[in-house]
Amino acid sequence: MGMVRFLVRRILTGILVMWLVATGTFFLFFTAVPVQSVARNLAGRSASPAVLQEVIRYYGLDRPWYTQYGHFLNELIHGNLGQSFYLEESVNSIIKQDLPATISVVIGGVILWLVAGLAVGILSATRARSLFDRLATVSVLAGVSAPTFVVGELLIIFVFVQLSDHGITFITTGYNALTAGFVPWLGCMILPWITLAIVQAAVYTRLSRGSLLDTLGEDYIRTARSKGLSERRVLFKHAVRSAMTPVVSQLGIDVGALLGGVIVVEQVFGLHGLGYQVVNAIAQGDQPTVIGFVIVASAFVVAANIIVDMSYALLDPRVRIS
Repeated sequence: MGMVRFLVRRILTGILVMWLVATGTFFLFFTAVPVQSVARNLAGRSASPAVLQEVIRYYGLDRPWYTQYGHFLNELIHGNLGQSFYLEESVNSIIKQDLPATISVVIGGVILWLVAGLAVGILSATRARSLFDRLATVSVLAGVSAPTFVVGELLIIFVFVQLSDHGITFITTGYNALTAGFVPWLGCMILPWITLAIVQAAVYTRLSRGSLLDTLGEDYIRTARSKGLSERRVLFKHAVRSAMTPVVSQLGIDVGALLGGVIVVEQVFGLHGLGYQVVNAIAQGDQPTVIGFVIVASAFVVAANIIVDMSYALLDPRVRIS
């Protein structure tokens, strides 16, 4: 029952958060941006006043703000994110079309950076102040300092271009849907995954190392050792499991945010995902599309954090959900 109450409470809180985000985004675009400016963007710079008025009437921009807001909430409750001003299709369809590319990048990148980051972090913590630990620290600083677009461009120049020059076309840019085949899909995902992993693995290496070092100094770890348990069992059964709590917290934030659009990676590698689409929508002043993407991104963040909170009790026996 405790878990059910917690889940219901967090879902209700998440709905409140999404409503606040949606409301704030609506008023930012529909009250801060002049109606004439929106109509001018839609109709073109040379449009006559009569055409501008027709555009304003067609999109309902001449209605009072509370009428527009009520219509917006009603559509949102029914799962309709609105109609794109420029693409002449529903925002739901745009998201459905672009979401697979973003999910593909995020899932593969998460797996890669977790494996690399946690492995190096655990080894560094168990070999503190060793040569390996010092080299890992330098690598972490380099990874954290490297801008994502720089890493992506370097991979394109030194991997994609070099392989293409030698007739190896397995690795590609642009997005190939999984329905086109596993090999084409994998080929277009490798470089984005590595780009994400290089930047994010550095963060998780540092986080897991620090958390594990703190955990290894706890009283219950010393007690486990005094009972004669092997160092391997103490490390993986007790220390690593408890040290993962801050790592999972960070993972929930990162995954939720990235699912809202891996903007830089998608731009560098020509992946038409959510991030790529929302950049175009912002440039065009396509308010419904931007608002729809913000709502979807907030939903991912809320869902990821609910899963993180539920994971705490599984990772650390000292944590109880009530």
